[in-house]
Amino acid sequence: MAEQEPEGRAAARPLLTDLYQATMALGYWRAGRAHDLAEFELFFRHCPFGGAFALAAGLRDCVRFLRTFHLRDADVQFLASVLPPDTDPAFFEHLRAIDCSGVTVPLLQVSGPLLVVQLLETPLLCLVSYASLIATNAARLRLIAGPEKRLLEMGLRRAQGPDGGLTASTYSYLGGFDGSSNVLAGQLRGVPVAGTLAHSFVTSFSGTEVPPDPTLAPAAGRGPRVDLAALVEAWLERVCAHLGLGVQEPHPGERAAFVAYALAFPRAFQGLLDTYSVKRSGLPNFLAVALALGQLGYRAVGVRLDSGDLLQQAQEIRGLFRTTAAQFQVPWLQSVPIAVSNNIDEEELARLAQEGSEVNVIGIGTSVVTCPRQPSLGCVYKLVSVGGQPRMKLTEDPEKQTLPGSKAAFRLLGPDGTLLLDVLQLAEEPPPQAGQELRVWPRGARASCTVRPAGVEPLLQLWVRQGQLCEPLPSLAESRAFAQLCLSRLSPDHRRLEQPAPYQVALSEKLQALLHRLSAGAPL
Repeated sequence: MAEQEPEGRAAARPLLTDLYQATMALGYWRAGRAHDLAEFELFFRHCPFGGAFALAAGLRDCVRFLRTFHLRDADVQFLASVLPPDTDPAFFEHLRAIDCSGVTVPLLQVSGPLLVVQLLETPLLCLVSYASLIATNAARLRLIAGPEKRLLEMGLRRAQGPDGGLTASTYSYLGGFDGSSNVLAGQLRGVPVAGTLAHSFVTSFSGTEVPPDPTLAPAAGRGPRVDLAALVEAWLERVCAHLGLGVQEPHPGERAAFVAYALAFPRAFQGLLDTYSVKRSGLPNFLAVALALGQLGYRAVGVRLDSGDLLQQAQEIRGLFRTTAAQFQVPWLQSVPIAVSNNIDEEELARLAQEGSEVNVIGIGTSVVTCPRQPSLGCVYKLVSVGGQPRMKLTEDPEKQTLPGSKAAFRLLGPDGTLLLDVLQLAEEPPPQAGQELRVWPRGARASCTVRPAGVEPLLQLWVRQGQLCEPLPSLAESRAFAQLCLSRLSPDHRRLEQPAPYQVALSEKLQALLHRLSAGAPL
């Protein structure tokens, strides 16, 4: 993938890694093992946020990294400065020559020359862990909001740096959000972008400003141009009389800001209502501008609230939209979308999504990009075979033991298409067959059980072979649709966000036997 392509600008670089990857590389090279065929697996041990699912994300970033992986002269020179000064210069020449042309990646097993696939550990973990955490967090928020609410990610200013912000905007969209405020995510990744105005725009106007051209042509393009500011003032009197307000109560600077924005975006006018007072200023000023635009054939696209009791205010505003629509015989006004923002977390989102809520659009920032309930997914990248021989980490902590050997993964389905369980087996074993009984060992269970799947789906897909892409990568929108399809197939018990039923993963008899033999210290 060419580095000058827009997406290439977001690619990770080879030295986005931990120093011990380079020190191990030198150790492999010195031991004559740089070209040993090895396989690593990238995985996590627990689903995040106390849930029963996770969305695996970051494929495109990983593939782009692998296809452009090459140590430049400046990279090698820096490594030479931090490794022992007596390091054999031939090692650095070896580093200059390596790339990922010998690497094969089914997501996410990585096989290839031992030295190279070791160097890939930290970058791949970096690319997958945060992307998957964000996508899963976004999916949780989407499940809470339900399918009808429009969710916008607005967390760039709260993100952990520019790269974190771009990743969060990209993978919150994959996880189920409808768009982002992040313009760069739109340019580089194709994320739909959205945004209107902030309080600073409103407070910058005092009400004395005179637009260079206050006139606006009718939406249909026929008829003379109309002085919008004057038309708004005429509508303000009628609106204030309807709402029982004095015409002097709505803030003139706020109204001037709304007029200026309407002149710039007559087909996309949206009012920010809470700069001064929602009921006494923001709402009447918005209605005056919206009705003036409506008289010219335009339709306001919404209002936004950014403080106070968002649920209650939205209900009150919807009621006033309805009475005003009836008063002035403008039916479109009663369905103008109401957007809300302001440090919305899972609990507040559930409140805003409840039945009877009049909120249509929800902007979430901090709670999606920082993942406050769990800031890290805890992915690991472990060696499972070298030279075709299985390798296993035993460790003092049983939870940190690894599963040995090159493996395949399959999803077993019931007669109605429901997900029964996922099974891991050694790559050399024949795949499970639909309709045939299979004995498996559920993880954490003391005994095996049998299952007869009605359907079998392979879970691992080969994306890179010998450094080359095996098939075109799905677009971000396609990946988003696939993620939502996969989530929809989970049972309600597995999708439940609090105390969900664990999703079952099992080992084949042959893999279980290998695990038992190596755990007992038996030779291969």
